[in-house]
Order: sequence, then C-alpha cells, then structure tokens
Amino acid sequence: MSNDLIATARRLAKASPKRPRQSDLKRGVSTAYYALFHCLARECADLLVGAGDSRSDAAWVQMYRALEHGISRNACKVTATKSFPNGILSVADTFVAMQEERHRADYDPLARFARPDVLVLIDNCEQAIKDLLAAPRSDRKAFAVWVLFQRKR
Repeated sequence: MSNDLIATARRLAKASPKRPRQSDLKRGVSTAYYALFHCLARECADLLVGAGDSRSDAAWVQMYRALEHGISRNACKVTATKSFPNGILSVADTFVAMQEERHRADYDPLARFARPDVLVLIDNCEQAIKDLLAAPRSDRKAFAVWVLFQRKR
C-alpha cells in the first residue's frame, strides 16, 4: 500500500503539467505522509503480531490501528535521545516533518506549495520508507514499541 500511495502522491504533484493546482499539491503532500504512516502501522502489526497465515487477523488489525498520529509524533520528536541507528532516526525526523507538512496541507487554507518542494517531500517519504524497511528487525521492533506506547509519567 505504501508504494501505491507514493505513486499516487507523485501523480497528484504532476497532475497539471503547466500550472499545478494547489488542491493536487496539497493532496500529494497528505498522501505522501499517509504512505509513511501506513508503512509504519504495517510494520508495527507485522513485527508485534506476526505476518502470514498463522497470525490472528483481528489482533493484527487491532495493532495496525493502534498507531496514533500524536503519540507517534511525540515519540519521534525525542527518538534522537535514544540509541536508535541513523536509519531509524531519519525515519523519525521525516515522520515529524511530514506530519507538520500534512497539517499545513490539510488544515491551513492559506498554505501554498510549489511542485518542486512537494516532489522533494514525496522523495523524503519514499526514502524514509526504504530506511525503515532496511533496518534490522530488532531495531524496527524496538521502534515499533517506541512509537506505539506512551511512557508512564
């Protein structure tokens, strides 16, 4: 699904060859963020519940849906204070930056985007997805737990 969302984001960003519509550019930004979000949600579910025929689909869906935007963003903001490798740190930084861009695109009626900037944001999301999937399983699993669960105060 993440690759399809990245492709959709690119198609939106390039929809009008001469003068891109802001609605297409904004949807492209939002769609790119959701590509990264859904990739992370899938990783959380696959790593903590399992993948394949032997998994409980109900438990997998529950874990997939447990990823919350705000909790994940807050965890990602302080990921650098933990001992995650550079690839995971890059994912966390991109997640925070893209969520902020998605909020601008979805909620700020005065926000304006330029096609080259949107294409860079899409590329950043695609790279973050690659970085996440290339990370060692133990690091991905630790990151999944990190973004899913708030620390007790």
